[in-house]
Amino acid sequence: MTDATPSLPLWRADVLTLFPGLFPGPLGESLSGKALKAGLWALNVLDIREGATDKHHTVDDTPYGGGPGMVMRPDIAAAALRLGTERWGRAARRIYLSPRGRVLDQVLVEELVSARSVLMVCGRYEGVDQRVLEAEELEDVSLGDFVLAGGEVAAMALLEACVRLVPGVMGKAESGVSESFSTGLLEYPHYTRPAVWEGRAVPEVLISGHHANVEAWRHKASEDLTRERRPDLWTAYATRQKAESPPPRK
Repeated sequence: MTDATPSLPLWRADVLTLFPGLFPGPLGESLSGKALKAGLWALNVLDIREGATDKHHTVDDTPYGGGPGMVMRPDIAAAALRLGTERWGRAARRIYLSPRGRVLDQVLVEELVSARSVLMVCGRYEGVDQRVLEAEELEDVSLGDFVLAGGEVAAMALLEACVRLVPGVMGKAESGVSESFSTGLLEYPHYTRPAVWEGRAVPEVLISGHHANVEAWRHKASEDLTRERRPDLWTAYATRQKAESPPPRK
């Protein structure tokens, strides 16, 4: 990480939430927190209730068609979105955290970092009125096939995944190259001192000093783990490897 604070952040995140006090939360600690203080990335947070006009700052109403729960009103959400745009400018990617969206993966994380700015709307209740999602061109993004009480935890997970890829945040530029998903494989196991712990020894190849053998062991370990634990990833990886292999010589 550089000690110099850049004149402009390398990446910007705008968050709209009913609970602004939750941010930066864990993002204010460790690498992401240091990078935030250094100005490598910027975090803007807006309370969605700022878009409300009544004295109680009401943001929700009962759903048309009946059913349980409440729905965030489109006029309130849109007013908050437009207020955020007035303050910080329009973000390149605009996201609504939702279990029905595209599942967040490393490919999407890299897309968002490359976009240089992202806005996230953290839903609550039964969700946000569909009309504002369409009118404001928000992309649905999900952490996975489960439901959270709101989008704040999902937003933090997305932010941490992105921030660590912002240039200068991690100690070495290559530190993210061999991690899980960056190569299409799960990451290989890691070991450190002592060489023997409670009768369990570090694989001998890792202390051999033979770099080529170490790399070969790590690659095979990644392949074995992926094949065992994530057959979906393994199938995609094997298919891609086959497609990229040169044709056999005749």
